[in-house]
Amino acid sequence: MKAMPWNWTCLLSHLLMVGMGSSTLLSRQPPPLSQKRSFVTFRGEPAEGFNHLVVDERTGHIYLGAVNRIYKLSSDLKVLVTHQTGPDEDNPKCYPPRIVQTCNEPLTTTNNVNKMLLIDYKENRLIACGSLYQGICKLLRLEDLFKLGEPFHKKEHYLSGVNESGSVFGVIVSYSNLDDKLFIATAVDGKPEYFPTISSRKLTKNSEADGMFAYVFHDEFVASMIKIPSDTFTVIPDFDIYYVYGFSSGNFVYFLTLQPEMVSPPGSTTKEQVYTSKLVRLCKEDTAFNSYVEVPIGCERGGVEYRLLQAAYLSKAGAVLAQTLGVHSEDDLLFTVFSKGQKRKMKSLDESALCIFILKQINDRIKERLQSCYRGEGTLDLAWLKVKDIPCSSALLTIDDNFCGLDMNAPLGVSEMVRGIPVFTEDRDRMTSVIAYVYKNHSLAFVGTKSGKLKKHLLLLELYLHLCVTTQAPSTQLYILVVGTF
Repeated sequence: MKAMPWNWTCLLSHLLMVGMGSSTLLSRQPPPLSQKRSFVTFRGEPAEGFNHLVVDERTGHIYLGAVNRIYKLSSDLKVLVTHQTGPDEDNPKCYPPRIVQTCNEPLTTTNNVNKMLLIDYKENRLIACGSLYQGICKLLRLEDLFKLGEPFHKKEHYLSGVNESGSVFGVIVSYSNLDDKLFIATAVDGKPEYFPTISSRKLTKNSEADGMFAYVFHDEFVASMIKIPSDTFTVIPDFDIYYVYGFSSGNFVYFLTLQPEMVSPPGSTTKEQVYTSKLVRLCKEDTAFNSYVEVPIGCERGGVEYRLLQAAYLSKAGAVLAQTLGVHSEDDLLFTVFSKGQKRKMKSLDESALCIFILKQINDRIKERLQSCYRGEGTLDLAWLKVKDIPCSSALLTIDDNFCGLDMNAPLGVSEMVRGIPVFTEDRDRMTSVIAYVYKNHSLAFVGTKSGKLKKHLLLLELYLHLCVTTQAPSTQLYILVVGTF
């Protein structure tokens, strides 16, 4: 592995944090309360919970997925139109759902939790998928939330039977003269025979077309999907893959996940269950999913391991941070939040870290692994999908940056963890969400916390590198201004 183009000791010790609307970078005290900015708020019905939010990049309109309702809001959070999605009579054991055939299970009034909300810009529609009826989706016109279609009569129309709002992630791959694709990743909640954990689907131009959400490719032996084998549940009875984030970049689609696995602690002969954060990568054009690769990710600071992924966001490096990291300003960075340890998924520890990954470095690691496997070195190393170790097979071919796999040596796992760059840690108020963007060549990250605080981070790493080299200055932390408590 190539040496990093920065001083690790200095880089990992410093982060500049400034308050919103601050006029100086040097004050250690937050401004008086009278100077704090006020924020527009929107509150739904008392019984509603908000699940997902997307913003139309062209109009600034906000689409909010809530329990039993979809909202369209103006940029100043005024309600423009709503669309009701529930409740309705249902039972999660009904498969196919009762709207397709009679179900013998007792039906009860059931809320519809929004599980996925995506804007299909090409067709000017909103894809809103809920928890009712095994996860069917509505296609709504962006202008007025009029229902354009609601496919439900085929098994491909049932995307997920899990009721948790954060269980499904989708990524749209758009084409100029072809139907788009929708990559869907979901937890399966012990129902792998019904739901693939990851798949690519057709997004037809006609919202009522029979082929909407059909697998991009499907025959007797191969399909555009991966299912969790039943043998996996004999090793880890509650095994599932929990998807935290998804995005596309270049020729690939990526998902960030949490996965349980059994490991032996140092000095022990017994195994215990832990959770590992992994990045999954697929080629956009791979209809057989031979390009599936996953690599463990995490970060460490001061001897403390942060391994439980909480949130992630893809952004560009920006000129200032790019110079520090030795990358181009338009290179993709992953801003991630991890909590401490590996043993707790639902009740994570409060200690957390904000970390940066350079996407190209992750891709380089995957390329190295592909090259070694096609030299016949090691095994496929994907325990949940291949319960027994399968040796890599040797083949004479060139693995370039856009290699999309063959029907051998696939799917493939990377055993060595890729470590991110930890730039800030929080010991008491666990960080739970993150977004980032570039403003005037600087990278800004906004982090949400467990207690409902929002923190704005301005990463001026090059300044601290200069201090480290010239003065060996001690670590400096500026104030954090809380801009919203909800």
